[in-house]
Amino acid sequence: MKAYTKRQIYSLFSLILFTVSVNVYSEPLRFKYSTGDKYRILSTVNESVYFDGNFNNQSEIINRISVEVTDVKTSSEEPDAEIVSGTHRAVFVTSEKASINGKTEVFSWGEEYESIFDRDIYGFYDIGDEYFMPVVRDVPVFPDESIEKGDTWQCDGEEAHDMRHVYGIEKPFKIPFTATYTYKDDTVIDGKKLQVITAEYSIDYKVPAAAVKSANYETEPNAVMGFSHETIYWDNEAGTIDSYNETFRILIETKAGHKIEYRGTARAEYAKSALKDKAALIEQMKSRIEQLEIENTLLKEDTDGITLCLENIQFKANSAELLPGEKEKLSKIADILKDFNANDLLISGHTARFGTEETCQTLSEQRAAAVAEYLIKLGVKDAYHIFTRGFGSRMPAADNITEEGKAKNRRVEITIMD
Repeated sequence: MKAYTKRQIYSLFSLILFTVSVNVYSEPLRFKYSTGDKYRILSTVNESVYFDGNFNNQSEIINRISVEVTDVKTSSEEPDAEIVSGTHRAVFVTSEKASINGKTEVFSWGEEYESIFDRDIYGFYDIGDEYFMPVVRDVPVFPDESIEKGDTWQCDGEEAHDMRHVYGIEKPFKIPFTATYTYKDDTVIDGKKLQVITAEYSIDYKVPAAAVKSANYETEPNAVMGFSHETIYWDNEAGTIDSYNETFRILIETKAGHKIEYRGTARAEYAKSALKDKAALIEQMKSRIEQLEIENTLLKEDTDGITLCLENIQFKANSAELLPGEKEKLSKIADILKDFNANDLLISGHTARFGTEETCQTLSEQRAAAVAEYLIKLGVKDAYHIFTRGFGSRMPAADNITEEGKAKNRRVEITIMD
């Protein structure tokens, strides 16, 4: 076993490898960064929760992470110096599947969390305690030298959990572990050669007495146990993860002796989804809208991507049921949206002011969900790549006095996300 004490990384090679021909293919595995790179990570978690051994609830959660590499650091100031790390700005959104109007199940847009961190070419993070995301850090991490199929190595990592609301811990609650990696095989998916790597770690962590100062003694964590088994599909040509699958179990034992257990599976996909030359794309889309004779539809560029604003969208009175004419309009819009197969969609509902704001909020959520459901039915995206949110009447586009103003406020916006 070869030790890298500086990085706490260890490599273990089977004796069999030394009997193999010197022509065996091997290469270093490295993250690659370039300033301005943008990509999206979409992970889907199916999780069951148990309390003292009894089933409590089950949920399906999507974590959507949009990332931009804002800067890179090099080994020296020479023009051709090696890039050694990248600075990342990431926005994390956790969305849970919600039943809207008793029948429609969509993923509603959750609260956004920003995080800024450095990650080096081996996979190690450098991140401040003001950031709670990502949860799992220093996975995967690669050794210094080239590796071959069958090679195994180990590295320390950590999980960092947000326990501010439950336990009053103002900084990330960090749980250390040691992960074991194995380079299993090569495979080809969608024409890309990928390296299949497994990452496994167990947790058996006694919480230090000074780590938690909760107002409720009975809920304070006393110990954390569990495991994670992950299969990573690594794209070494691109220098990034292509996708991964995970099985996990986390058990939190409280000081009062209660046991809260989370068990489930997760899968994730990585995609470069930046919209290049948005101004040109908008002009092309405007031409398509004119050709298809789609009325009351505006286009705009914003921080999230390109947004189609469907003004005066028609539903049955005070309901989320689309009228036939609007379904025809959405069918035409669907033909445009299908050109953006690498980009997620965000559907935002707005209402004109009427009744209470609570009523407006509920109706805006239901109408956004109705549009999302219809686009899914048309085959534009599956349910895991369309998100919804409602704003009620809080973001008017015009006045709420005239009928013309109310029509502009009664709208649904479809954002092709950058």
